[in-house]
This record gives sequence, structure tokens and C-alpha cells, in this order.
Amino acid sequence: MKGVVFVELMGMAEDMLGEEAVDRVIDDCDLPSGGAYTSVGDYPCAELVTLITGFSTATSVPADELQRLFGHWMMDSFRRNYPTFFTDKTNAFDMLESVEDEVHVEVRKIYPNAELPRFDTRRPDADSFEMIYQSSRPLVHFCKGLVEACVEDFGESTSIAMEDRSGPKGSLAVFSLSRN
Repeated sequence: MKGVVFVELMGMAEDMLGEEAVDRVIDDCDLPSGGAYTSVGDYPCAELVTLITGFSTATSVPADELQRLFGHWMMDSFRRNYPTFFTDKTNAFDMLESVEDEVHVEVRKIYPNAELPRFDTRRPDADSFEMIYQSSRPLVHFCKGLVEACVEDFGESTSIAMEDRSGPKGSLAVFSLSRN
């Protein structure tokens, strides 16, 4: 997993807990990397999950909820650091639809070996959107946070339902969005 994700998680955790508490969590997690991350490095997803679990314990926020909040945090980061991805998008459906065929194409140019989740989308009608998320990583609730933050970012009144179909072979979730 790309280091930028770890760097952003550390930023969110420091914002929530403070630097000293984050250092204690890192020490308690006994991570192979030692908890030293660079935005250009590659680290096992298992470390991210371990950190989320550690931060969950430290904050008393359930791990799934912490993942969801981290999704919101990352959407803010994407908006700040990659504004061109948002430029020609007029609504959340357009943005979410562009992830697989636009955003991930650009990510693969920079990081050819990146293991990215897969997003399949469809629009049953003008006010409905369906997105299927597939990944080998257990980050369904992180994805949920990204979807929620995307809808909020565009200021839309949209309901979001998530059906988690994850199993032993990986994560799978169906997101159904309906404009209110």
C-alpha cells in the first residue's frame, strides 16, 4: 500500500489524539516498519489495519467508524492535492464514475505496481447510481467514507446504502446512491 495513505492516517490520528499519543500507539503496535512512513514508500496493508485498530483503542471509536472517518479525511486530501480530477465533474455521480477509468489510470502512470481496488459503476436512472467496490484489502468502511465525503463535497442531498458482501477472498461492497 502506498505510503501516502499511511502519512495521511498519521495526520488524522495526530489531529485526533496528539503526537505523543500517536507515538504510544505506534510503539504498542510493534510494526515491522517501526511506524516510520514516507509518502513514496510501500507498506503492507496489514500495518494500516493494525494502526487503525490501535487508534480505535486509543480513541474508543470503533475501527469501522475510524475507517469511515479516514475516508472523509482522504477525500479532503484528494481535493487539495489533486484538484484536476474534480475540475470537469459537476456532481458526485460523475466523480465516482471517473475513479476507475480516469483517476486510477493516472495513478497507474505514477505507480505502475500499485494494487488498486476495482470500481464498477452503473446509472439505473438519472437519480440513481450503483458502485461495486472490490479489493483484496479489508477497507470497505474506508471506501464508504470516501463515497460519503464525495457526495458532501458536491453539496448534494443523496442517500447512500452500503451492502457489505466481503468474504474470505476479499472485500466486496455494493453502494447504492439515490438523489433525494
